[in-house]
Amino acid sequence: MATQPALGKIGIWTAALRVTDSLSAQQVGEAAAELEELGYGTLWLGGSPSPDQAGALLEATGRITVATGILSIWDHDPAFVAERYAAIDAAHGGRFVLGLGVSHSALAGERYARPYSAMREYLAALDAAPTPVPASRRILAALGPKMLELSRDRAAGAHPYLVTPEFTAQAREILGDEALLAPDLKVVLEPDLDRARTIARDYLARYLALPNYTNNLLRLGFEEKDFADGGSERLLSGVFALGDAEAIRHRVDTFLAAGADHLAVQVVNTAPFTTLPHQEWRTLAEALPLGNG
Repeated sequence: MATQPALGKIGIWTAALRVTDSLSAQQVGEAAAELEELGYGTLWLGGSPSPDQAGALLEATGRITVATGILSIWDHDPAFVAERYAAIDAAHGGRFVLGLGVSHSALAGERYARPYSAMREYLAALDAAPTPVPASRRILAALGPKMLELSRDRAAGAHPYLVTPEFTAQAREILGDEALLAPDLKVVLEPDLDRARTIARDYLARYLALPNYTNNLLRLGFEEKDFADGGSERLLSGVFALGDAEAIRHRVDTFLAAGADHLAVQVVNTAPFTTLPHQEWRTLAEALPLGNG
């Protein structure tokens, strides 16, 4: 792409940074502003957010990039997305990145059909909108080779979820040198490794029920037995960073060395979808290479 979004080296991925019955707009805004002040390059809002939910984070900040991580193409009409993207992006100086994905059949239901073709059609609709969403301002959730190629050819790059350094190296080969590669990395900042693995397994179990993820993990050399009981130690070691801040930093460096341009760090605790882990974010900001040049 001619102009790539400025993601920085390290971002924060969270599905909790939105207004709920237990979290006010003020609390959400203050948390987003603190993450910007700490030096993170991008806020990734998970859980198939709407453009306007991402827009609320842009309103609360002044410099940081905000990305949807990811917006499900089954949940949001492309014409509406393009319209809202244009308005929000114009108001916030090019800080909005549209992360798109095909989600999962278990979540999308009967709408889920021909996901690769559906993504191509969705991108075409964004291109055909009165104010198109530029390819350089969108990024695709991609695991398989065809979707990685599409993220290279029709977007700024790829935002793969639940992956390993080995996957990252393979994805870099498919994407080439120019496309962005911004994988998610789940982090349990807990020095007691037995407790860290328990927290990780409780979180991972929901994803191991989704074939898009397990099929990709099988391609990477894991076996069905690795998916039992929330994940084997081998699997946890592959897709998580577990331990103290030094161990987390080492794992982050491994992903970057494998070819990631940016890591979307997701702090996993006992309630990751409903709580904002302020202290973990602060600790990681001191430990990780946040340089955003």
